[in-house]
Amino acid sequence: MSATVAVRNGSVYLSASVVETYFRGIEAVIVLIRDGAVSILPVYQMAAGGCLLKMRNAAGDRVASAPDVFEANDLLSWQAQDLPASWSSEQGALIVPLPANPDF
Repeated sequence: MSATVAVRNGSVYLSASVVETYFRGIEAVIVLIRDGAVSILPVYQMAAGGCLLKMRNAAGDRVASAPDVFEANDLLSWQAQDLPASWSSEQGALIVPLPANPDF
């Protein structure tokens, strides 16, 4: 499956199909920016923290708000749609490579 995500104002937007495929039964994720990519890791125990996967609509689309992560990387105002994403078994995360020159 080819997955895409959107990023707006420090939040990561996931479609219901992406959530069902990669984050089924998960209520929170950790969002990191490292090695030229946004990494979205599932949190299996709520005590571990992370960002809540908040419901966006009745279709089951979700959003994880992580403005502090994006601000720390000077990407708080970055907005992008249909960013390609793929699962990394090595990292246990959905990986979204950052474009070479993110548009602000």
